[in-house]
Amino acid sequence: MLGIGDQLVGISADSDWPAEVARRLPVLNTVSIDTSSLSSKEIDAAASAEGHSGVSLYHVDPDLLRELGPELILTQETCEVCAVSRGDVELATRTLGYTPRVVSLGAVTLDQVLEDIGTLARAADVREEAVRRAEQPLRERLERVRTRAADAPRPRVFCMEWLDPPYTAGHWMPEMVAIAGGRDELGTDGGPSRRIEWDDVLAYAPDAIVLIPCSLSLERVASEFELLRALPGWDELRAVQTGRVYAGNTQLFSRSGPRLVDGVEALARMLHPDRFAEPLPPNQALRVSADRTHLEPYR
Repeated sequence: MLGIGDQLVGISADSDWPAEVARRLPVLNTVSIDTSSLSSKEIDAAASAEGHSGVSLYHVDPDLLRELGPELILTQETCEVCAVSRGDVELATRTLGYTPRVVSLGAVTLDQVLEDIGTLARAADVREEAVRRAEQPLRERLERVRTRAADAPRPRVFCMEWLDPPYTAGHWMPEMVAIAGGRDELGTDGGPSRRIEWDDVLAYAPDAIVLIPCSLSLERVASEFELLRALPGWDELRAVQTGRVYAGNTQLFSRSGPRLVDGVEALARMLHPDRFAEPLPPNQALRVSADRTHLEPYR
C-alpha cells in the first residue's frame, strides 16, 4: 500500500499479509502457547494464567534481531495478548548495541487505524502524496457503505470475539457494525473486548451473530461450532432461527490495518444482503446451515 515492502527485513509470527511479502521474510518471535493443540477454553485459560503472572506470551529472538539490524521496528499496544507488544520489543533490543527507532501503534477506532498509515509512512520517510493515495480510497469505501446502509433497518448484532468462554468485541468493532448498518450494544466502543455472561446475550436477543474469535481460522471456528449449539437457549435465539449466524475471517476484524475496511464491507453484506448483493470474496465468511447444525461457505 505504501510501497515499502522491499524495506522489510523481518516479521512477527502472525504477520501473513501481503502473503507474497510475508513468505520471504524471517519470523522474529515465538509464542509460548501452541494454540493448535488446545481448545478455545484451554487457550483462554493459558493466556489468562500467563498474563496474571506477568509473563509475556511472546519471545522476540534478540540474536536474529541483531543479525537483521533494523533501523525501524513497528509494534503495537492495542492488545498484549494478541500480538508482540512494545515491552517485548524493548526487551529484545537491549542487547543490540544500538538503538533502533521503535514506533508503537495503539489504535482503537477506525479513524486511528487509518491515521496510523500516516504515522508509519512518516517514520519510513514515505512522501505525503503516497500516504494520501493509500488512505483516501479506504475512507471513500467506508463512506460508500455508510451511505448505502444509512436508512436501512438496524438489526441488533452480537460480535462474539471468543467462543469459550464467550467474549464480546471491543475496539473498532461496534463502529464497523454501525457503518455496515447494524447496532452492537454489547460491544465496548473504543475499549477492550470483555468476557460476557451468556444470560446477557440471551436477554439481548441478537438479530444477527458474527463469530470472530481472535486469530482462529474459519476452519477452526467451524470445527468448534458444536460448542455454541450446546449453549442453553442457543436454538431459541432469533439469529439462529433466521439463519443469521456468521463466522468472519478474523483477519478482517481483529487486526489493526486497512483490511478492516474489507471487514466493514463483509458485515454490510451479512446484515443487508438486499442492499449489498455483491458476492463475498472466497474465505471471508461462513454462515449457519439451513438445518442450523453446522457452518457452511457464505457468498
